[in-house]
Amino acid sequence: MNKEIKKITILPGINKFGKKENFEKINIKEGEVIAIVGHTGAGKSQLLYDIERLAQKDTKSKRKILVNNKIPSKEIRSNPKRKLIASLAQGMNFLTDMSVKDFLQLHLESRGKKSRQGLIKEVIKEANEITGEAISSEMNLLNLSGGQSRALMVSDVANISISPIILIDEIENAGIKKEKAIKILVEEGKIILIVTHDPSLALNTDKRIIIKNGGIVKVLETTLKEKGIAYYLNWIESYSLDIRKKIRQGKEIKNIEIYCEPIRLKK
Repeated sequence: MNKEIKKITILPGINKFGKKENFEKINIKEGEVIAIVGHTGAGKSQLLYDIERLAQKDTKSKRKILVNNKIPSKEIRSNPKRKLIASLAQGMNFLTDMSVKDFLQLHLESRGKKSRQGLIKEVIKEANEITGEAISSEMNLLNLSGGQSRALMVSDVANISISPIILIDEIENAGIKKEKAIKILVEEGKIILIVTHDPSLALNTDKRIIIKNGGIVKVLETTLKEKGIAYYLNWIESYSLDIRKKIRQGKEIKNIEIYCEPIRLKK
């Protein structure tokens, strides 16, 4: 399925005042990470909704979404077995009383794949690289924290899900290593769109779509200098997570050293 999707295209609709969006089209290619930014209530979630539905001027924004330059078929839009899009919501907790291992086995079977212990171990291993709270195969889903649940689903989507397009709503609120999470998804060649207020995350994407008054007002290509700023901000946050881990372990924090080797920018 992933290899079938080379790009999606957003065609303009209208903002909340009924005014047409001022762009021709926005192309998003496989392997790209796109940030969707704007003030609270600006209309970011509506754009995610349009993409998730593969809208054809049938949502309130009147936008149109193309897949590989074509209008998606009715089967692709409605058949869950051919689902192109997976969503990771802000708040994520499981309601199913089963172990992590049993859940992953069930998901493999639902995707028509054979249960493979090696793959299940890999999903859990990658999830543990994202969260600071270790996950084991025998843990009950109901006992996972929000961060553990989000980390498990990120790894699950990367390794088991057939969906080539991933929509993520404010991953920074999950208490996980967000840059590592995005890297895992990118390595699988997924198209990733992230609603975020986090500056280090937004500046480390390929493009930023800016939303205002329900409409797309600007698309910015991320510059090398901005990526350098993101690298610095992310280093500070990673350092903070290390301090938090030590505090949770009952260790004393006697000093903090804040320094970072800057990226050498090309002239």
